[in-house]
Amino acid sequence: MKVLNVYRSEPDETVKKLVEIVTRDRESDSFDLAVDSPDYDALVDKIFDADQTICWW
Repeated sequence: MKVLNVYRSEPDETVKKLVEIVTRDRESDSFDLAVDSPDYDALVDKIFDADQTICWW
């Protein structure tokens, strides 16, 4: 199962720990929305490639 983690802001220690737990023994990828100009086309491609998408605020 491939998990995509989408970050709205810089992850804190709690989020980092949760991501570690959720992605254990799974393939994972991430996407950062906190940049100046996110590549939304790439985000859509990553969403369709993933089996599960988790958004972290």
